[in-house]
Amino acid sequence: MPVEHSLFQFLAKALQTHHRFLAGRLSRAEAPIYVIGNPSADLDSIISAIVYASFAHPRPHVPLINLPSVPAGPELRRLRPEFVKSLWLSTHPPAPDDQTWADTPESAGPLLHDHLLTVADFAAHLQQTPDHPISADAVLVDWNALPIRSPSHPRGQGSLPALPTITFTVLGCIDHHVDESFLAPITDPDQPFLLQPSGSCTSLVVNMLDKMDRWRRTTTPIPNPPERQLAKLAMSPILIDTSNFTAKEKVTDADTLAYSFLRSKINSGPHDDTEKPWDHNAFYEEINTAKRNSLDLLTVEEVLDRDYKQWTESPASNPQKEEVEIGICSMVRSLPWVVQKAGSAEAFLDALGEFATQKELQIVMVMTAFTAGPEGRFCRELLVCAKEGTGVRGVEAFMDRAGAELGLEEWRVLDGEEGAELRDAECADKTLRKWIWVQGDVTKSRKQVAPLIREAVGSL
Repeated sequence: MPVEHSLFQFLAKALQTHHRFLAGRLSRAEAPIYVIGNPSADLDSIISAIVYASFAHPRPHVPLINLPSVPAGPELRRLRPEFVKSLWLSTHPPAPDDQTWADTPESAGPLLHDHLLTVADFAAHLQQTPDHPISADAVLVDWNALPIRSPSHPRGQGSLPALPTITFTVLGCIDHHVDESFLAPITDPDQPFLLQPSGSCTSLVVNMLDKMDRWRRTTTPIPNPPERQLAKLAMSPILIDTSNFTAKEKVTDADTLAYSFLRSKINSGPHDDTEKPWDHNAFYEEINTAKRNSLDLLTVEEVLDRDYKQWTESPASNPQKEEVEIGICSMVRSLPWVVQKAGSAEAFLDALGEFATQKELQIVMVMTAFTAGPEGRFCRELLVCAKEGTGVRGVEAFMDRAGAELGLEEWRVLDGEEGAELRDAECADKTLRKWIWVQGDVTKSRKQVAPLIREAVGSL
């Protein structure tokens, strides 16, 4: 199906559809399907939703960025600068009739506000509409389970914590995480269903759109400027999540297939005479630099919350009476870096303890991933704090079950010379115990670590 509108024209139209839906002005056949990414709202999640929604039909699809406290606007740019950098690179030069904009708060802020929808925006819009429960359809991308499951419909229906009055019925799903056993059977050929390992979920989205005959691999007719915009946008999380295809342990056939598909779209004409050939290495470096520098202007609390996921598990010995909340924060800087930002090791642990209290966590993990040394060695660290009782027992079971698999080693400073005091620092909250390691197996990201801690707690 050819792309008829530029990316911004599509996004503006999708936002209008959302407002008309909330106002009750659409029939069931006209009602949108919300394409919802996961709560970390990282580059892969946001762009998976936008790219799938751009090609899905016949009903209108609205991409929903899963940020419950961040409205679309300047704050979105501050907290997700790599997404805005990708958006800017993908839409320049502009498509016909599109406005030129700059990657600055003054220019990007209003543009994001007028074209994108976050969960925070959705909640604000609901306050302006009659207060009654709403049912809506959804496609999940980059995750496969809603956090609040409808008790009367145990499979495929649920809500988001910030949108408790909306019951979403999940019609389709594209994801590369462990199956959470939430989805009802998806048999409608007009809806996507793909749960498969990959470096980037966007790779699966691109391949599924091709399989569903909604974004064809053929270059006849020649891709128009809007299609090339979307191809560049889709390329960005694939390059980021595979480290420009240098992280061989992450790259799958699905990523390679999607990459070749997108390159064919980007490299096919028409090209402006003044336009240089597309350089995917320079494209990757600009977005990666924006991501790497994104934490510099954030508070410690914002750093912890920026790329965060949470799960609820019940020990097998007491499944009805006890629930254990587990949260994992991921960051692209080292632990000494965040200690320096906090001012001291004790101040960082205090902030982490307060974060755990706010999220009502029994176990909180901080996973770091960064390069160190002149040779750019890729490193991972893992810090865990747990509440006395089930939380501590869960971490002890995790160490027994997964310590060797992850190559957990005694922690040492890997990046620079400062920060060693974190090794012996203790939490001010004496109900919290702390562990800290270097993770020897750097191929294991949160996607692999989360199931291990969840299984450990479930085994108690």
